[in-house]
Amino acid sequence: MAFILRPLVTEKMTKITDKRPNRYGFIVRPEANKLQIQEEVERLYNVTVVDVNTMKYAGKRVQRYTKAGMVKGQKPAFKKAVVTLKEGETIDFYSNI
Repeated sequence: MAFILRPLVTEKMTKITDKRPNRYGFIVRPEANKLQIQEEVERLYNVTVVDVNTMKYAGKRVQRYTKAGMVKGQKPAFKKAVVTLKEGETIDFYSNI
């Protein structure tokens, strides 16, 4: 079962990776635990994972005014994982574009 949904390539995560070149972020399934995330990153990218930190984010309510009236909704909840690799190893997300 695939626990990693997509790599997290945002401005904030890029700053973290520039500061510490062995840290990378991923959006993962909410039911995934740290061991499952570690095994999948090692299998997909052929690297050695030293540490995994996870964070859960709740979905936020949003509303906006349109011509048809007020539209209400909710953004989805998600889980983020920041993976620390062994010193000297890197992941290139753009290699197969």
